Amino acid sequence: MTTAVERDGLPEWLLPVRAAAEAVLPEQLSRFLPPPEGGRRSAVLMLFGEGPTGPDLLLIERARSLRSHAGQPSFPGGALDPEDGDPEGSGPIAAALREAAEETGLDPSGVQVFATLPALYIPVSRFVVTPVLGWWRRQTPVAPVDPAETGAVFRVPLTELTDPANRSRLRHPSGHVGPAFEVADRLVWGFTAGVIDRVLHYSGLERPWDRSRVISLSEEALDLSRRRGS
Repeated sequence: MTTAVERDGLPEWLLPVRAAAEAVLPEQLSRFLPPPEGGRRSAVLMLFGEGPTGPDLLLIERARSLRSHAGQPSFPGGALDPEDGDPEGSGPIAAALREAAEETGLDPSGVQVFATLPALYIPVSRFVVTPVLGWWRRQTPVAPVDPAETGAVFRVPLTELTDPANRSRLRHPSGHVGPAFEVADRLVWGFTAGVIDRVLHYSGLERPWDRSRVISLSEEALDLSRRRGS
């Protein structure tokens, strides 16, 4: 498993994503930025592939029994372990690939990491998260490895993520309003939706959508959020 960033050899449709990732500033991605001290270092893998219907993005659904973000669609990922290496160097890449393999069963050797985004902050869980962007150049079968950790593994075509009919803003009971995507019979919201939204926007893949459409969490998702601290 390589932890080096490799810029070249991407399909043409991914070049705007790489360019955006290399130029974007932390404050353009989120208003929640890492504090000067504190926070647990972690990483997620934003993995782009090509499925039967074209370019897509790999997501998981977290198990409903988890203590944090239970039942929520998200990127594969998790906290850095000591063996991952320097948190300011290649550690986030190693962690993102390791966690993705543990959660979905993918072979990390088939993933080309082409960029990383600035570290962001999730206040409710105090995670300092580095999104790692990858190209799935040699795809392998994926499925939940441990049902106690991962409830589902699924791929969402970019055409669905950019379809205005699938886009809305979600109001959390806390009062925070952020982007949401209704795709693959799931509601993608929170940190994951925020990163997807900004990457689509700054890469020029975003299509005009109705930002006045505001939805709320379902009773089931709201219950998980309240009980598990999502």
